[in-house]
Amino acid sequence: MKEATCACNENVSEGELFERLDKFLLEYKDRPGGLIPILQYAQAIFGYLPEKVLKYVSTKLDKPYSEVAGVVSFYSFFSTHPRGKYLIRVCLGTACYVRGGKEILDAVKKDLKIDVGETTQDRLFSLEVGRCFGACGLAPVILVNENVHRRVKPSKVNEILGAYRGGTGDEQ
Repeated sequence: MKEATCACNENVSEGELFERLDKFLLEYKDRPGGLIPILQYAQAIFGYLPEKVLKYVSTKLDKPYSEVAGVVSFYSFFSTHPRGKYLIRVCLGTACYVRGGKEILDAVKKDLKIDVGETTQDRLFSLEVGRCFGACGLAPVILVNENVHRRVKPSKVNEILGAYRGGTGDEQ
């Protein structure tokens, strides 16, 4: 699959983004199972999947809008609202929950002043919940993008998020 880069920080017009999507659509529209790679590409270049993009894909693929929107709502890696630079996912699988995952989630929500599924106004952070990250021995765990933070305590949440606010979190 052709790699896409988000145009979020580029000065690119919406028309140019749809032109990029059109090129990709031509390549994938007749492939079995092509809808998911098309949606992944669209999300990569737009940063998320607004209704306008879903309708566009639906029309171009000659598929019902409900089918396209259904795929997007089924898979958690798709987002219909803008995400922050850092996606925070708090594990609430059994081991993490038992070891304080809910308290970690509450501390993150309090620190960021957002709820699950929301993005901070500065678009720096988005918050989601996960059910298991396969790191039960390190519980409780949070992921910030691909960085795993293990044995997190509510008192350390501000310090962890502060590293990302200060630009040093990516290096962890």
